[in-house]
Amino acid sequence: MKTSLSQFMLRTGIYSGSNSRAMVPSLFAGLGAKRVLLLSDRGLEKAGIVEKVASMFELTGHGSGPELVGIYLDIAQDAESRCINDAVRYAKEVGADGLLAVGGGSVLDTVKGVKYALHKGLANINDAIPGGLLHESFPKANPIPIPHISIPTTAGTGSEVSPICVVFNEEIQMKTNIINPFLSSDLAILDPDLTVGLPPLITAYTGFDALTHAIEALASPTATALTDANALHTIRLIEKNLPLAVADGRNIAARMDLLHASLMGITSFSFALNAIPVHNMAHAYGALFRIPHGLANAVFLPVVMELIPRLYLPKVAELAQALDVDVKGDEPEAALAKVIEKIRVLQHKVGLPTDFQDYKISEEALQLTIPAVMKDPAALNFPMSPELIAAIGQKVVPVTVK
Repeated sequence: MKTSLSQFMLRTGIYSGSNSRAMVPSLFAGLGAKRVLLLSDRGLEKAGIVEKVASMFELTGHGSGPELVGIYLDIAQDAESRCINDAVRYAKEVGADGLLAVGGGSVLDTVKGVKYALHKGLANINDAIPGGLLHESFPKANPIPIPHISIPTTAGTGSEVSPICVVFNEEIQMKTNIINPFLSSDLAILDPDLTVGLPPLITAYTGFDALTHAIEALASPTATALTDANALHTIRLIEKNLPLAVADGRNIAARMDLLHASLMGITSFSFALNAIPVHNMAHAYGALFRIPHGLANAVFLPVVMELIPRLYLPKVAELAQALDVDVKGDEPEAALAKVIEKIRVLQHKVGLPTDFQDYKISEEALQLTIPAVMKDPAALNFPMSPELIAAIGQKVVPVTVK
């Protein structure tokens, strides 16, 4: 366990429960916002989620509370920099002084990028991250006085409370990162009612995103008792509730537990952040082949654990217990094999693929993943050799197409 300097914080206030979205206007009033911009995506507009949230402002107009001055919906997968820059322009046009994020990880990260760009006076968010990673901590990092509330509609990224903003730079085809303790929302609303319509496949791979956060946090060389506590309970909640939510999307109790698991998973991940080879692989493949992040993590997780066992062996007993795997009397290597098998069983149970066969990745394209993985910011703390990257790739792209 790490005994040198570490940090841990959860600066976001959390409100949980069915219909908790109704509190949004009064919470914005408490934060001092008068002109709120809602940011989401077209899929959530079509699903009726945007209207469910926007309608909360109908009783607060005419000076009685914050006004909803605009709705921005042109947000694409992976928080593309062009979407952030366009949303910044729109926020200025409508004179917004508060930001409301409603959506999955791409929306939540986009809004964090918008907040950062507005605060820093940037027209292009990529200007903040020329090298792919910007890490601002105290005392350089200062409060960002833009009222900001997030409502996650998936249980995976936990981006509503994360100090990390992942931005896809289209020009260089790379996922870049801003890390700043004030990027996270002032308040997060965890309303399980807004997740009941999430399709089973998306429910499954976003759940595996949270599971990956927790397992990589637990395995981190810089983990602490605080991050372990969050990571282990995240794993317990996902093992129990993910199959339930996939089988019955209207299971509100399971949906609520998964939202809490997502939040705790990213909290453990953010403050144990060090060796993250699963995310390293997922970032590179996601940028090159536009594979959804949670799906990429789900496919890579058991493969990476199998090929880099030294990361997971030190805490394999605790991990096994959280996953409800009996390893009593087993040697660590045997226990890890059982844990990996349990993850594969869970993968199958919730209907996830074990490879990227559907993406038709050619042998030529597979070669491009080696430099992509090596230059990703996630490689800084735990660089992988070209041979290891290739070995992992061969496991997830078993049939190549010319």
